[in-house]
Amino acid sequence: MGKIQKLSLAVAALVLGGSLVSCDDGRSGAEDAARQLASSVAALDVGAVAFDGKDSGEANDRLKAVFKALEPAKPAVAAGELKLEKDSASVPLDYSWKIGAGEWKYTVTAQLKKADGKWRTAWSPDLLVPGLAETEVLGTAAESPQRADILGAGGAKLVTYRPVVHVGIDKPRLGAADPADAADKLARLVGVDPGEYAKQVAASGPEAFVAAITLRQAGRTVTDQEIAAIPGARAVADTMPLAPTRNFARALLGTVGEASAEQIEKSGGALTAGDTTGTGGLQQQYDAQLRGTSGIQVFAQTEGLTAEQRKELPDKGRRVLFQEPMKPGTALKTTLDPRLQQLAEDVLDKVDPASAIVALRPSSGAVLAAASGPGSNGYDTAMLGQYAPGSIFKIVDSLAMFRNGMTPDSKVDCPPTLTVDGRTFKNAEGYPATSLGSVTLRDAFAHSCNTAFINARGMVSQAQLESAATSLGVAVEAPSLGAAAFLGSVPGEAEGTEHAASMIGQGKVLLSPLSAAVMAGSVAKGAPVSPQLVLNPNAAAEGAATPSAGPTASPTSSAPAPAAAPGKPVTAAEAASLADMMRAVVTSGHAGFLASVPGAPVGAKTGTAEFGKDNPPKTHAWIVAVHGDLAVAVFVEDGGLGATTSGPLLKEFLTGAG
Repeated sequence: MGKIQKLSLAVAALVLGGSLVSCDDGRSGAEDAARQLASSVAALDVGAVAFDGKDSGEANDRLKAVFKALEPAKPAVAAGELKLEKDSASVPLDYSWKIGAGEWKYTVTAQLKKADGKWRTAWSPDLLVPGLAETEVLGTAAESPQRADILGAGGAKLVTYRPVVHVGIDKPRLGAADPADAADKLARLVGVDPGEYAKQVAASGPEAFVAAITLRQAGRTVTDQEIAAIPGARAVADTMPLAPTRNFARALLGTVGEASAEQIEKSGGALTAGDTTGTGGLQQQYDAQLRGTSGIQVFAQTEGLTAEQRKELPDKGRRVLFQEPMKPGTALKTTLDPRLQQLAEDVLDKVDPASAIVALRPSSGAVLAAASGPGSNGYDTAMLGQYAPGSIFKIVDSLAMFRNGMTPDSKVDCPPTLTVDGRTFKNAEGYPATSLGSVTLRDAFAHSCNTAFINARGMVSQAQLESAATSLGVAVEAPSLGAAAFLGSVPGEAEGTEHAASMIGQGKVLLSPLSAAVMAGSVAKGAPVSPQLVLNPNAAAEGAATPSAGPTASPTSSAPAPAAAPGKPVTAAEAASLADMMRAVVTSGHAGFLASVPGAPVGAKTGTAEFGKDNPPKTHAWIVAVHGDLAVAVFVEDGGLGATTSGPLLKEFLTGAG
């Protein structure tokens, strides 16, 4: 190619390129400026945006002042279709704020101008909010609904607002008195740590009321006169959502208090400082349903006015921009019987180790009481405990043996001891000699002959044990329960000494007091019991998140998951044979102390489960019983023998239940 031709092509390229530039109407630059503006406003930082009519730093300060009341929320801001006219342009900015449970949306129009080759945004306060004046900022006001009740059987109010008093030092009332001395006297009066409370009083501002304790109004022993005798001390009346007593189903129901910083952070904006929320148990699980949704207002108001000045203005000088109405919570309905729950709490009150009583109605599965004793230290032993069940598991063994052709009258061999793969098993101390040797299955069950049931391991496989357990409602899911619980676990595979241990409720077999009551209840019903505690688990307040109630939730453990496919349900005939043997525990076995319980005949099974490495080993004490349409499990951790420790507690409960 010649030099002249190359030069012609180069000139043509330059001409073409120049024509393309001259066709650029500035749209791309304006659109870039609009996108930068939108992203900067969304970040609540416009310090890098070029403004026309205001310094960027001043504009940034004004933006932060306008939106300060909405912290920590930030808007989503999107630039719409830009309209261009020579060196000016306009673009809609679509704002979307997450305010409480609602969404505040609005659109403003930004004006852009091009000068000296650079696009700038025309400053105006209504660039931030439609119609906003230069002297206005945003404010918010929230209104929280009263927390809904937790109800028991028959609509009884288990947790409802009850009168309390907040006792503390009101620092403006101290006068010339020594704050440390007043704090010390009040702390000693109400039983809190004097040193810690004195620090709280000292660290609080001069206008603060520093609460030392909150007392129930009903039954309080600290009087108003005693409080008033201390300089600066006072009792402030209030109400709080409380159960009938401090310990009433506390581990199961949970508690209510002011939201912690951690709870607020995890709530995703649903909770703010000062909100009341549930901690633990049903209060936490169903918090959204019980709490409802706070109402919130966003308004514009003149900056810098005092509260007194605002009182003189219409609507306190507020112009409402957005409003999300308050939505009340929905009461949580449960099957708990307040009388039986309190009875269970009273029976366990004197038990030092962790303990539990669970009572349910076999005909419906309704959980009537689920009490965890004071020794549980706030843990829900009744619902979540995971313990070897010991000989109460012989109910499961017996069902498996029936399914292999045995009856309560079948003969079994009950030797004093039995060795399996080098491990020696024996019966409990004091086992009656008259029930050794060849005895009926009923007799072996009534006196709880360990060796007889271990001897049956050859005819009952581990898989059959697991199947029999699920046939009685144990180690399966509980879709109607509506509360966190452990329903038991029975391994489907085990050999040698582990299989032998499973035959007496040891090894890797685990039950909770709830699942033990379900097992006994299935005998009384003649069909598997599916326990139910919460009657309206999906009644979350409209607009609030539905709680993750999960039919069954077990605490972190190495326990196997519930069986994927329950075995054939226990039949009425099988249950009748089991009931016959449970009755024999009372009439001829070592639970004769239950014979005097008034009303329907009682059937029972005791259990003593070894644990730990001590010699002799420590034992958990169990007993389950059926009494008419009532099934009960009593458990005491490290409690000795089931008959002598848990048995008297069961008798007291059944007698009181009537």
